[in-house]
Amino acid sequence: MTTPFHDRDTGQRLLARIGEKLHALGATERAPIRLMEVCGGHTHAIFRHGLAGVMPPGMEFLHGPGCPVCVLPMGRIDDCVAIAEDPRVILATFGDAMRVPGSRKSLLQAKADGADIRMVYSPLDALTLARRNPDREVVFFGLGFETTMPSTALTVLRAEREGIANFSLFCNHITITPTIKAVLDSPGMAVDGFIGPGHVSMVIGLRPYRFIAERYDRPLVVAGFEPLDVLQSVWMLLDQIGRGVALIENQYGRIVPEDGNPQAQAAIAEVFETRAFFEWRGLGSIDESGVAIRDRYARFDAERRFAVRSPTVADPDGCRCGDVLKGGIKPWQCGLFGGACTPETPVGALMVSSEGACAAHHQYGGLRKGAA
Repeated sequence: MTTPFHDRDTGQRLLARIGEKLHALGATERAPIRLMEVCGGHTHAIFRHGLAGVMPPGMEFLHGPGCPVCVLPMGRIDDCVAIAEDPRVILATFGDAMRVPGSRKSLLQAKADGADIRMVYSPLDALTLARRNPDREVVFFGLGFETTMPSTALTVLRAEREGIANFSLFCNHITITPTIKAVLDSPGMAVDGFIGPGHVSMVIGLRPYRFIAERYDRPLVVAGFEPLDVLQSVWMLLDQIGRGVALIENQYGRIVPEDGNPQAQAAIAEVFETRAFFEWRGLGSIDESGVAIRDRYARFDAERRFAVRSPTVADPDGCRCGDVLKGGIKPWQCGLFGGACTPETPVGALMVSSEGACAAHHQYGGLRKGAA
């Protein structure tokens, strides 16, 4: 069924206006305007709806580090597997984290080897497991950007209120703005503007992105996830570039308030504090890009309950996830893509989640060079 966000005629008009903007800017296939989406949901939408393929010449999408599963470093996966292999533990995790490769095995392989690993849909499901299994340690594998942080924080607060002593969190939550800064600071990185994350922005609002315009002179437009949302956001970015301005704009105003969600922000601030640094798969260590549990809630911190080493482990030979995450190459330019690395047998994390650029590219016809 056609919805207002999928209307073909409106889409054609937007594409024509985008083409006019690109022509006025003198953009060509050899010298395109390069826009980076920093949300895995947008990456998935761009591939699913074939938006890259219908763009007029002179516009290039770059697929940034917006998929939290995709940027989990191998060392953290190894730590999670080690916790799960403790016979006292029930490990609760989201399903898309199950197949992320570690240096020894994935969580799915650990489960096949006998570890008690349960797939859940929310941290509250993990808390329910703890109530039902008082003789076991239940560890929730917490991950995601600010989108999922509030529900994890509120679960920790609920565990404290209820006095549940056998619940803890292996915290791998990460933050979006230091990631964008790391991309902008990458040598030789040419990004003309950003399609901003809709879900994260529901929580944090628009203010945290101001440094992108003020310090780096790049525009950002927070976008929705329907095809016309993305097209309108592209036009808004091109319009800013054409006018020679860099602003933080909100295309997704029907969902995203300018100041975000104060209640969610308060829960995050109560439970979490910023880490000095956090390692990202393919990107290395990024300062102040992750969060940890505050001392006052240390009893719910799995990193303090268990021996967590967090070793630095390099990606397998030939894996170029980091180059894809930074927009340096397209997925199909990795020598492992579609051969040794597929969604069924992922070598790199970008092939695991449906929001990963490689998995989306593979699923929606990306085996053909130039499909994106």
